[in-house]
Amino acid sequence: MRLPHCCAIGGGCPRQCQALQREDGSPMEMHQVRYFLALADCLNFTRAAETCNVSQPSLTKAIKKLEDELGGQLFRRERNLTHLTDLGHLIRPHLEAVMAASSAAQCEAQSFQALEKAPLNIGVMCTIGPRRLIRFFQRLERDIPTLEVSLREGPGDWIQDLMMQGALDLALLAQPAFPDRLDARTLFRERYVVAFPEGHRFQTMNAVSLSDLDGEDYLNRSNCEFGDYMAALHPQMDEPRIRVRYETEREDWIQAMILAGMGCAIMPEFLPIMPGVLTRELVQPALTREISLVTVAGRRFSPAVKAVINLAERFDWTTDLA
Repeated sequence: MRLPHCCAIGGGCPRQCQALQREDGSPMEMHQVRYFLALADCLNFTRAAETCNVSQPSLTKAIKKLEDELGGQLFRRERNLTHLTDLGHLIRPHLEAVMAASSAAQCEAQSFQALEKAPLNIGVMCTIGPRRLIRFFQRLERDIPTLEVSLREGPGDWIQDLMMQGALDLALLAQPAFPDRLDARTLFRERYVVAFPEGHRFQTMNAVSLSDLDGEDYLNRSNCEFGDYMAALHPQMDEPRIRVRYETEREDWIQAMILAGMGCAIMPEFLPIMPGVLTRELVQPALTREISLVTVAGRRFSPAVKAVINLAERFDWTTDLA
């Protein structure tokens, strides 16, 4: 393993710290690290060899080879007394970090492999569409085939309450702010758009400003968080003078009403859009929302939750299903 970068000593790495690779570029062996740490603990070659379950000549040879590679003596031998040299003291915390990282990686791998049956309860805010999430769940199925995912959909506040109660392991939420008890990791962002039927005056525009909605028949999405984002980001901006004709929690009803020419609506760009519903980006103000993976602060993660979080942080969220 390669020694971690050590910049804490005088603002830079000494030559010896940078030399923890052989001249051919290959890193030192883990058994050398283990032998060094065992000897540094007991300061006795015989006991260190017993601890490592190797012969004393083998341990002595490995330590000598390590000293040759690092360009200096690590231990000072004085008859029956063995001491760390200054270089040995300098190197020790870095090799301890190497060993700790190796042990942590092994534990993570063992925990991951132990996911024989891994139930996972995920809450999804009902205004978040699946277009950028399906690929992620496909990847989860491929990487963790034993994962058994249960999705619960609902308004953001309800999902947050379930998280606090311990009924959910993770949540996918899109809100301008979260309570202190929740930790949010941003996955991706999406713009708000104005949706309208074919033949509407907005069809000739490249984008629609909030003031362009004045006088329009409007279809209100009950669980939409757009108003919260407006209040948080543009508290001084006047609301458009719209005529709210219908209000419903059902996204499919909203879009069916749009197709019937009953009004327009503001919605996130990655919602599934019915054929015939047209959209234009909302500008002045242009608003985006963050889709976040949310956990309860301080709650210990199961191996399954940890694996999902790690994958989500590495995942490419820039594309979605066509």
